[in-house]
Amino acid sequence: MKLSICTDVMGDLSFTDMLDKCVKLGVEGIEMTGGGWSRAPHFRADELLADKGLLKTKLKEIEARGLEIAALNCSANPLDPGDMGKRHRKEMEQTIRLAGEIGVKTIVTMSGLPEAAPGDMVPNWLVYTKSWPEEMPERDRYQWEDRAFPLWHELVKLAKEVGVEKYALENFSAMLVWNPETLFRLRNEVGSTVGMNLDPSHLFWKGADPIASARALGGAIHHCHGKDTRIERGLADVNGLLELKDVTDVANRSWNYVAVGAGHDLQWWKEFFSVVRMVGYNDWVSLEMEDFTMSTEAGIQSSIDALQATISR
Repeated sequence: MKLSICTDVMGDLSFTDMLDKCVKLGVEGIEMTGGGWSRAPHFRADELLADKGLLKTKLKEIEARGLEIAALNCSANPLDPGDMGKRHRKEMEQTIRLAGEIGVKTIVTMSGLPEAAPGDMVPNWLVYTKSWPEEMPERDRYQWEDRAFPLWHELVKLAKEVGVEKYALENFSAMLVWNPETLFRLRNEVGSTVGMNLDPSHLFWKGADPIASARALGGAIHHCHGKDTRIERGLADVNGLLELKDVTDVANRSWNYVAVGAGHDLQWWKEFFSVVRMVGYNDWVSLEMEDFTMSTEAGIQSSIDALQATISR
């Protein structure tokens, strides 16, 4: 396994300063974020597809520092029924085409989440039983069969046309694909181009065991994020794990995204990466830094130290 970092966390730096910082941190690769919800300026697909000279310059800067592009990341909701969905789908397709042009084989993204019925204008995450109320089965069928399956058949076709080999869908909340079971529901329909970006942090607060999830996923693991979550004692016990407070309201939340090792100890992380490697994944692990309980710099460095000590080489 090799260590990379999601570049969103360095969105305030210039492109070359960001690269220099990655070298200083000791990572081997970069998961270039751009498009969708990301506002990181470093590797915007629309700009680079339109300016081949700029693209060539940026690739040379990356190569000169001995870094590799681990994946292109476009975290987005291409199934949103409004204008945002149209923009996100366009930016996803641009990212896919850019990856094909520069030989990057993996796209990290999200499945998307549509409305629950024709004419609705708000994405609807259905996490209640499909059997009751009586309208639920049709809402579930509509989201998957009428909305998600057609989109992902088209995106798989595009990937094959341009030479992208893997879509790694993050198991994020408020997406149709948010755990192994939902991943396989989509994968069984559209094929093995679609797999999971296995991010333990989201599974922790959903009550799952990411090590068990890794075993279940096996060859469907297409990418891996190094990111931790801490269930906050005394708060989760009272309010449960469904948390709507802002991610910066760390003192009052039932759980928080934290630096690697601040939620689960290094022995846990060693076992996790050992199992991930055992079931067949031996590729990039990208640090995604979203800890608001400490400074960004402290969170990055402590996470890098923890990941360097635990990933399976």
